[in-house]
Amino acid sequence: MAVIGLGLIGGSLAKAVRVNRLAATVVGTDTREEELALGVELGVIDEAAASIADAVTGSDLVVLAVPVRATRDVLNAVKPYLSAGAVLTDVGSTKSSFVEDVKAVFGEVSPTVIPGHPIAGSEKSGIRAANPDLFANHKVILTPAENVDSSALMRLRALWEGCGATVLTMSVAYHDEVLAATSHLPHLIAFSLVDTLAGEDENMDIFRYAAGGFRDFTRIAASDPVMWHDIFLSNRDAVLRGIDHFTHDLDQLRTAIANQDSATLLRVFSRAKAAREHFSRMLSGQAYVTNNSQKQVTFRLQPGGSVTGDIRVPGDKSISHRSIMLGALAEGITEVKGFLEGEDSLATLQAFRDMGVTIEGPDDGFVRIHGVGLNGLQPPRGPLYLGNSGTAMRLFSGLLAAQTFDSELTGDSSLSKRPMGRVADPLRAMGAVIDTAEGGRPPLKIRGGQHLTGIHYEMPVASAQVKSCLLLAGLYAEGVTSVTEPAPTRDHTERMLAGFGYHVHRDNGTASVSGGGTLTATAIDVPADISSAAFFLVAASIAPNSELVLRHVGMNPTRVGVINILRMMGADIEVLAEREIGGEPVADLKVRSAQLKGIDIPEAEVPLAIDEFPVLFIAAVCARGKTVLRGAEELRVKESDRIQVMADGLAELGVETTVTPDGIVIEGGQTIGGGKVDSHGDHRIAMSFAVASLCAVGDIEVTDCANVATSFPGFVDLALQTGIRIAAEGGE
Repeated sequence: MAVIGLGLIGGSLAKAVRVNRLAATVVGTDTREEELALGVELGVIDEAAASIADAVTGSDLVVLAVPVRATRDVLNAVKPYLSAGAVLTDVGSTKSSFVEDVKAVFGEVSPTVIPGHPIAGSEKSGIRAANPDLFANHKVILTPAENVDSSALMRLRALWEGCGATVLTMSVAYHDEVLAATSHLPHLIAFSLVDTLAGEDENMDIFRYAAGGFRDFTRIAASDPVMWHDIFLSNRDAVLRGIDHFTHDLDQLRTAIANQDSATLLRVFSRAKAAREHFSRMLSGQAYVTNNSQKQVTFRLQPGGSVTGDIRVPGDKSISHRSIMLGALAEGITEVKGFLEGEDSLATLQAFRDMGVTIEGPDDGFVRIHGVGLNGLQPPRGPLYLGNSGTAMRLFSGLLAAQTFDSELTGDSSLSKRPMGRVADPLRAMGAVIDTAEGGRPPLKIRGGQHLTGIHYEMPVASAQVKSCLLLAGLYAEGVTSVTEPAPTRDHTERMLAGFGYHVHRDNGTASVSGGGTLTATAIDVPADISSAAFFLVAASIAPNSELVLRHVGMNPTRVGVINILRMMGADIEVLAEREIGGEPVADLKVRSAQLKGIDIPEAEVPLAIDEFPVLFIAAVCARGKTVLRGAEELRVKESDRIQVMADGLAELGVETTVTPDGIVIEGGQTIGGGKVDSHGDHRIAMSFAVASLCAVGDIEVTDCANVATSFPGFVDLALQTGIRIAAEGGE
């Protein structure tokens, strides 16, 4: 490997490669002879080359670690000596300029030219600052062209990963836009702020009494001025866009302070605080951020155990979503208790902040929403990222279809595979203009300024998400919007609309709303999620010597299918202290061990337990006799194909099943062995196999479990507390 330029980054990479033995020989060259000599003396490089020609000749990998503005001259010096098939890369902070320089010198970007950018650094510089651990737990972005040599890309990725880095790939243009916002603009502001304050009359006292926040922020103003001079000029257009945007927003804050506009200040500050926390947890593919679902979280489970205790599972996800949505669209302040602080619900909350809604919290499940009214949403600055939440995407499509502004809904890789045509098509019939990706999948691009007209829609398949989407669109439509469902589905939207003072007419299987009304703020106490409680209902039913109390569980009649089905199977579930809170029925549940029996699940119960079937499959395996599920096609388009993924996982544990197009047949009484199960990133699959360990005879390993945080934060701790022998590896 030849490293041209032995500054902080070039020197650190050379030393990391040497320490980790990732190249047979590391050759370095630099215009500063003293730095070159120090490189050998300090063990940064194996050999010092007197010239670029000497360094490059015979090298398999050539790394340019020079100032951005020097790149073209260095490439001209490299060109005559670069071996055919050698990989050429760089470490610069802008990629468009590197690609332009490569084209100017070589005439094209060959398949073995792979631009790179390590997201690591220090205010220190020079060969003495070289640190082999500089890239550990940091990101490196590679921006390969479409014609890239896959073997070359694989080797370069392996080299960076060997230095401890996480490697991401993205396009050149996208890289420069992201880095202009996340790195270049902050450095520019830091340089400017320090320069401004240094010119003040009280400059000595300003710096003497500066608090930690000032020191932390302005630390980057001690970075190499030449390097940053080059970066700003090389990434000029993207940086200028960032400056213009920031200047506009800063001017708005100045105006708000001058006018004593507390509402604007609170909205901006709360949105900024939440955005930093939210996006640091949820976004992927961008610098300085980590996607929780990228972390390799594994559940390791020991067999056996009993389930006991008195617990309350997290708040209902469906109600948490809707409380934010309707609270944001209401007139006045809505206070929510028991809000589920999982990633799906937080994605909904953040999306409304992005549309100008001030939301305080969440703080231990408490959220205060300053509603803007049905027509008060503001255009978001970019796509609304909804993580893994199909509920959010489908409901948002309804309420955004009639806004005055354009919007785009995106999600993670799992959500991007899920069908959205079944909401897009009826919305189009109402007058919405919606574009989807191939196969009706996300992202959804919704054109603003459309006039919606109410329709009557007969749903071909029962779906609460489709029904809710159309009712939300109906709030904005002219006339009446009505939806008829073929079987009952959860009615949280109808109940909550009524709670916010909006009339919903219900006639058997049809719900309808008239457009043009208003929502009035209210107080909401989110009950514990029965879908989350289901894991413990099954756990206490199948594990011997178990008795468990679950507090404040939502008992909406459209959601109690899991209790109905378990009772048909012989479960001992007692309903205590039934009450109604905020229009939703709530109760405490006591469940004890019982010998379950297989049943033919009534199709009428299927929509009432659609999310709970993965764990009900575990109950069926532990029952005596055969359990048959029909009419559950909806399970195939959830976060995963839950029928097939559960069948595959059970097969890994030695349990045979028969999969049908719309269901599954499970012969109970089979032994659950040990083994390794892939949850395919589906939180309910992962938690279901955790429950299966209670009746297993061997250790179970469940992979790809990071998304459990989307619906059940704290699941592992609560499972341990009740007696499930679980450990989680990876993740936070």
